[in-house]
Amino acid sequence: MSVRKLKPITPGQRFRVVNSFDTITTDKPEKSLLAPKKNSGGRNSQGKMTMRYTGGGHKQKYRVVDFKRAKAGVPAVVKTIEYDPNRSAFISLIAYADGAKTYIIAQNGLQVGQTVVSGENAAPEIGNALPLSKIPLGTVISCIELRPGQGAVIARSAGTFAQLMARDGKYATIKMPSGETRLILLTCTATIGAVSNSDHQLVVSGKAGRSRWLGRRPRTRPVAMNPVDHPMGGGEGRSSGGHPRSRKGLPAKGYRTRSKVNPSNKYIVERRKK
Repeated sequence: MSVRKLKPITPGQRFRVVNSFDTITTDKPEKSLLAPKKNSGGRNSQGKMTMRYTGGGHKQKYRVVDFKRAKAGVPAVVKTIEYDPNRSAFISLIAYADGAKTYIIAQNGLQVGQTVVSGENAAPEIGNALPLSKIPLGTVISCIELRPGQGAVIARSAGTFAQLMARDGKYATIKMPSGETRLILLTCTATIGAVSNSDHQLVVSGKAGRSRWLGRRPRTRPVAMNPVDHPMGGGEGRSSGGHPRSRKGLPAKGYRTRSKVNPSNKYIVERRKK
């Protein structure tokens, strides 16, 4: 995976850094795995704006991704590595031995023609999905379930990964992408390897219009607002107001908002660093 810096032949290309997409093998998605995707523009059923700075964006089709990897023991061949407009990671089309096709999140190093398999008896190799009880300690993993059978919810975005640190009783200790250390049931499934497109963080859009293509409308700085609109608004001239806080008055930049009585607190071994 690599990135390219463009020649500054236009103002929008001067600082632009693009993904070279050298691991992508096709630009035509599997039609049977496409679903329509409706955009709300940030409005609710009454047409009222309930989410600010949302709207516009290029028309997209949703790619139905299999996060559960429930076909245990059935080998599948990787057919393509594809771009997905709905996520930062690349996806991979796999064809099972019984003829079924699905999309999965592509891991770093996954190659076309490679065979992947899920289930308890799968080998701990890149792209294979196994229960945490069967994965060797110290292995880099991604696409992790939080509850058995729920489907992957942790470490799904580009370049992310977690690490299996230890096993004790019915729980595994996982070092999360955020740095948090937490307990997860051994019966939960995870995929071997880090998520693909690790250079996504190096990409520079180059112009505001590219945000509009992604459905992001311009965001007003709180300091530029009036006092009625935001706690940081108001003041004479260009004064920047007070302590950084949210629109509802909660302090930002380090203030912990997690509840002290959250039931899942007992599963967190070590909080992420500030």
